[in-house]
This record gives sequence, C-alpha cells and structure tokens, in this order.
Amino acid sequence: MKQHRGTLRGRLTLVYGTLFLVAGLVTLLLTWALVQQQLVIMTSGSNMIPDGIPATIPPPGSLAFPDGQFLQPSDPIVKLLNTVRTDALRSLITQGAIAVVLVGGLTSWIGWLVAGHMLRPLATITDTARRIAQAPDADRRIHERIGLADAPQEIMELANTFDGMLARLDTSFDGQRRFIANASHELRTPLTLNRALIEVSTSRSDASADVQLLGNTLLDINARHEQLIEGLLLLARSEQELTERRFIDLADIVEHVVEQVTALETAPTITVEASESPTVGDAILLEQLVRNLLNNSIQHNLPTNGWVHLDVRSRAPHAVLTIANSGPVIARYELKSLVEPFRRLGTQRTSRSRGVGLGLSIVQSIVQAHNGTIDLDAPPTGGLVVTVTLPGETYGLDDDAAQGG
Repeated sequence: MKQHRGTLRGRLTLVYGTLFLVAGLVTLLLTWALVQQQLVIMTSGSNMIPDGIPATIPPPGSLAFPDGQFLQPSDPIVKLLNTVRTDALRSLITQGAIAVVLVGGLTSWIGWLVAGHMLRPLATITDTARRIAQAPDADRRIHERIGLADAPQEIMELANTFDGMLARLDTSFDGQRRFIANASHELRTPLTLNRALIEVSTSRSDASADVQLLGNTLLDINARHEQLIEGLLLLARSEQELTERRFIDLADIVEHVVEQVTALETAPTITVEASESPTVGDAILLEQLVRNLLNNSIQHNLPTNGWVHLDVRSRAPHAVLTIANSGPVIARYELKSLVEPFRRLGTQRTSRSRGVGLGLSIVQSIVQAHNGTIDLDAPPTGGLVVTVTLPGETYGLDDDAAQGG
C-alpha cells in the first residue's frame, strides 16, 4: 500500500514552522524562568539587606526590609506582592505563547513562499517531463529542453542531466527513423529488379511448368517483401512531425476509400454512416490511415457473412472515426499488442498469413503525428472496434488558414 507523504513544499513548510515553534517555546520558557527568579528576589527584599547587619532568615514568602525586619506571608502587603508577581508571570507565559503561535503562523506562511520559490525550477522540470510523457507523439516531442538559466547548482545539474538524456534519446529516435527510411529505399531497387527478372523468366515461351511454378512462388515472396518495404517507408514517414497541415473533411476520405474497396468482389458487406467531419492534417497519410483500418477489418473477418461498419462524424472539437467488423473473439489483454510492429493476431512473425503486421502500427503513428488518439475495443461477440479521434478543423491553423484563406 502506497503511503501518501505530501508534497516536498508542504514538508519543508512544516519543518520551518515546527523548528520556529520549538525555538520560540524554548526561548519563552527560559525567559519565564529568568523573570520568575528576578521577581522573587525583588519582591522578597532579600537583596536590600545591607552588608554587616546580621539578619534572621525570613520564612518563605515573607517580605524582608533593610533593617532586618520582615513581614509574614499572611500580611496583606505580602499577599498583594505575591498576587502581582503571579499575575505578571501568568501574563508573560500566556501572551508570550500567543505571540509565538502568531509569529509561528506568519513564519510558516513565509516558509511556504520561500519553499515555493526554491522549488520552482523543480516544477519546471516536472512540467516538461510530464508534457513529453503524456503527449500522444512522445517520441517526437523529446526535442524539447528544460533550459534552466537561473537555479541553484544542484537543480541546474539535475536539469542539465535531464536535457542530456533527452538529447541522446532524440538522436537515437531520429537515427532509427533515418535508418529505416534509408534501408527501405535501398531495398526497393533490388526487389524491383528481382520482380522484373522473374517476370521475364516466367513469361518465356520455353519456360517449363516447374519454372513457372517456381517463378510464381518467387513473385509472391517478392510482393510480400515489397509490401513490407512500402510499409516501413510509410511508417518512417508517419513518425515524422507534420510540417504542413491543411483543412480536410475526414468523411470525404472515408467515402473515397470505401468506393475503391467495395469495387473488389472479395469485399464483405460494408456500411458507412458519414457526416461532415472537418479536421486538419496530411490528406495522403489520413487516406492511408482509413485504408489500413478498412483492409485490416476485411482481412480479419468472418469467411462468410462478414461485415464492416464505418461511422465518421464531428464531435466538437474533434473528428471521430469508428470502424467495427465481425470476426473472431479477441482477448482484451491482446489489444495493446495489436499496434506493435510485425504483430499479427494469433500468428507468429514467421507466419505465411497475409499482411506484414504493420497496418495498425502505421495507423497509430499517423494518429500520433496528427495529435490524435486511437482506442481499441474487443466486443464479447467477436470482432474489433477501432475509434480514431483527431483534432478539429482549427487545430494548428491560424484564423486565416482555418477559414480557408
């Protein structure tokens, strides 16, 4: 069980206030003891007996005079002096305690302000880390830096260490994306050349049946590799920050993609509910997003009587696309892993099933590049429901751009 210990600012304020109250109470008690001792000496008159005059030791609480005489404790004058002395000591301890408490409260408030000022750089570090961690495109937001200019040395060292870590992560992610893009580009050429050579070999009139069978098999393998390379290129592109955003109606993109897919004879029953859904972003990437979702819903569907339903509408201030399909029952604990690269439900990476396992990974990257969110749900009856939420039409645009100017 996690124990709540409060904030550091609150604990520092508590320490400041407690130390002052302890010090104030100790000082008050010492002052009270010294004042009491001095009042006893002054009101008893023992300091007024001259040297050389033998004096009889007066009883406790009596009042002594210089000539050696003294008054009994029962005398009215002695009672009055004792009462005055008691009242003075009581007033000292009571009013002193009140003063200590009041000043202690003021000191705690000042300590709260001082602690807040001292911890402000830590709040800056925390806000930066939280902003990066909670961003949908966190792997592209690590170019941000804390950049503290004026802070205590210890906090400056912490901020500089955090900035150095972000710089190394930023370099690592950029290098990974560049490597994927460059490697994919380099691999496209030999794959294209292989496909051309195989097609030429299998199209020859003297090619035997075995050669044609082998050629068709190699063409299938080559097509799968080309699909993988194209997916990696698209994944690398979608993981880059968008430099230009334009007004787009997501409903138009959905209807365009559905028209192309429904032209295929193998497509299941596809229904669409679309209303104007303005957003901003890259039209090509958003079209690929819809295409990947639709292809995924078709591919992982029932062999017969399958269906796919798309719903796109504006829910201010967002544009929301929901796509659901029939299909096998999916365990909820597997949903998060479906957006991982090269992950296919119920198959291994070496499986010969259709697809290369990049469809939903590309979708997630495109959504993050548009500062949106993606949610997956697995109904108990089977199939998958994917909900994509994108920012509204004015996100990232100035007023003129938002109006189409």
